[in-house]
Amino acid sequence: MSDIDIRTAGRAGRITLTRPHALNALSYEMCMAIDTALRNWREDDQVDLIILDAEGDKAFCAGGDIAELYATGTKADYAYGQTFWRDEYRLNALIFEYSKPVISFLQGFTMGGGVGIGCHGSHRVVGESSKIAMPECSIGLVPDVGGSLMLALAPGRLGEYLGTTGHRMGPGDAIYAGFADHFIPQEHWAGLIDQLEASGRAELVDEHAVRAPDSPLAEMQGEIDRLFSGESLGDILNSLRNDDTEFSTKILGTLQRNSPISMACAVEMLHRLRGTGLTLQKALDLEYRFTYRAMEHGDFLEGIRAQIIDKDRNPKWQFADLDVPAVAVSKMLQPLGADALSFSEE
Repeated sequence: MSDIDIRTAGRAGRITLTRPHALNALSYEMCMAIDTALRNWREDDQVDLIILDAEGDKAFCAGGDIAELYATGTKADYAYGQTFWRDEYRLNALIFEYSKPVISFLQGFTMGGGVGIGCHGSHRVVGESSKIAMPECSIGLVPDVGGSLMLALAPGRLGEYLGTTGHRMGPGDAIYAGFADHFIPQEHWAGLIDQLEASGRAELVDEHAVRAPDSPLAEMQGEIDRLFSGESLGDILNSLRNDDTEFSTKILGTLQRNSPISMACAVEMLHRLRGTGLTLQKALDLEYRFTYRAMEHGDFLEGIRAQIIDKDRNPKWQFADLDVPAVAVSKMLQPLGADALSFSEE
């Protein structure tokens, strides 16, 4: 497959995304190729670790390839998208639970589906150019691919802020928020990969890591906690509207551009996930309840039309007044019964 290069090199299983012209956007076929390789290498004693990287300077992976999702959804064929998300989420869980070290090198943009394959491994490396984000609410989805797990575990109310605004995190922020582990200057990546291939020793990553840049998010933590402490999107919006600061005004402007039903569901998801018993599978199950319904009942198709297809940046959202009824949120997140996400490898 020309979009991805899968091979073994020394003691390493190697997966390189090779679509730099498309910011290494992840297609269904690429997901399935990664899934197959990981399942094969899991049983291969010659493979000690997995290395995930990508060609190009601009992006590790800027998200999923949504062209086919839009094309099928606009014909009322929702099965393709449901299958795509189901199998992608199963891949996310496979990476998270993998029995061998999975080392990812996340240059440039890592967003959406890129987070799903790049931010669930054991060693997540960022460099100077890294920009990590979950911008799904801007296109009528919710933070998914297991991203809701990391958002729920992020300090304070950072998850609500990152999930609703799509804020882009630099390397220091990504480590602070729990989306990455190690900062290594990018000029050292090629040499480190050579050493990993030759030795099969994942601990070399820890040995090469240096102090990460400071995290602006850490300095904003108090303000974010104060403004995003509400139990619902409506509570958060009230806090922002009643706070006469440049920071709150800027955030409010961002939220007013995003899908209200998506943001309301994102906030509810994080509140449901927090606490004891949180697992990636629970997060993915909850995400799938939304994405399963996103084309038929959510704002996904309109979001893609406005942002990607027509590019008029003027989506006609449901609940455009930002007043999202609790019952609408409940309907998007109710259990799927027989269609629920399964992690069986049968």
